[in-house]
Formats: sequence, structure tokens, C-alpha cells
Amino acid sequence: MMSTNNRYQTKFEALLANKQGAFVPFVTIGDPNAELSFEIIKSLIDGGADALELGIPFSDPVADGPVIQKANIRALKANSNTDVCFEILKKVREYNKDIPIGLLLYSNLIFARGLDKFYLDAKQAGVDSVLVADIPLHESKLFRASAKMAGIDPIFIATPNANNDTLKTCASYGRGYTYLLSRAGVTGTDTQAVMPATSIISKLNEYHAAPSLLGFGISTPEHVKSALDSGAAGAISGSAVVKIIEDNLAEPITMLSELKDFTQKMKAATL
Repeated sequence: MMSTNNRYQTKFEALLANKQGAFVPFVTIGDPNAELSFEIIKSLIDGGADALELGIPFSDPVADGPVIQKANIRALKANSNTDVCFEILKKVREYNKDIPIGLLLYSNLIFARGLDKFYLDAKQAGVDSVLVADIPLHESKLFRASAKMAGIDPIFIATPNANNDTLKTCASYGRGYTYLLSRAGVTGTDTQAVMPATSIISKLNEYHAAPSLLGFGISTPEHVKSALDSGAAGAISGSAVVKIIEDNLAEPITMLSELKDFTQKMKAATL
């Protein structure tokens, strides 16, 4: 299904018309601190990111590998919480009115705020979609209801080993885009992306799923090209982006420059 709001739909239609794929970087909001986090996200936008996937820091990020786990720890140490994240998101939305912004987070953070309140606050902050990393399809009803009420796209993960029924449900429930895993496991660049059989993407398309973005282990322009060759609408890169932050904590100007450069190179692979 397409998006319930216009930013994803407008973006994917424009990319299709220009024969481009989407490059979507991920970072944890508030890493390494609130002020620099905003500058980091601006660098990704300035580098040509087609959309943003942003994490809210959590103390037990079970789906993430060591690089993103450390980003969560840095953000929490800098006193980043959901309120701080929403304030940063408002500034990002003021900086760019059109870029689709997705949140990726864990259900405890949503429950702590209250389901409906979380989604409404997210919408007010300029968020377009929410992916809840630890909620499977069959337990997603309440989250989907709150998302729909707020006008936010619920995002779901399609895994390489999913059967047809699961893919059909994923297509039916999801809006905005479909997060397609390149492999099982946790996030990280240690394991190379394994491009899924084009049959999975074909099935999702057959079931009228939202456009597929391939994630996990995407760290080079070649990975982006392979993702597009497999039929995906684009690629998401997280750990490779966050590693640039980790490697340049003492040199913020270098960090911002390298983030923009990396984004430009990854985006160029979609042309």
C-alpha cells in the first residue's frame, strides 16, 4: 500500500520519474549530543539523502549491532530522551519541509509515553513513519490503530525467510515503505549484505506492498547498486553512517564533512 501521507508517495514518484533509487541514511537522534545531532542530520540532508531513518535512543537495543548500540549509549549519556528527540525533529522539519522522516525505535519508549500520545507527538514533530523494531506483525494492531489516527505510516519488516502469507500481511499492514532485510540477524557492517532473491520483492509488489528499501549491512555504493538491481526501490544504511560519527567524535567538522561526502557517494549509486 502507498503512504497515508504525501511525503513518501511524492518522493517515490519523483524518484521513479527520474529513474533513481532512494538512499536513506540512519542515525540515532541525540548522538553524540543534541546540538551536534541536529548538525549531523543536516549534513545527511545536504548530502542528498532521499529520506531519513532516525532512532530514538534506548537502553536495550536488541536488534542493533555494536556500532548502533554504542550510539544509543552516547546519546543516553548526553541526556537524550524522547522529549529531546522530538525537539530535534521539529528543527529538522523546519530545516527541510519535504524530506520523509521515519522513526525506528522500541516499543517500551512508546508505551512509556502512551500509545496515542506518542504517535500524535511524533506527527506534531514532523514524523512521517514509525517502525517499532520489537513488535511483530501479529502483535501490531494497537500500534497500527494509533498510527492511523495520527496520520503516520506504520512500517513493517519483511525478512528473507518470510512465507507468502507473512509477506501478504506485511504488504497489507505497511504504508510508506517496506523495510526489507538483506539478511537475518542484527544491524551492522561486519556481515556483508546478502541481496535477497528478487522473488521476495516480486511477491511484495504482487501484494501491492509499499516500495521496498533494503537494509542491514549496506555500507558501500556497490551495495546500493546491488539493492536496486534486485528490484528494491532503494537502500538504508545505518552502521556505516554511525561509524563515521564514532570515528570522528573529537573532530566534529571532519565528521560532518565525511557524513555529507558518504551520503553523496551512496546517493550517486542510485542514479
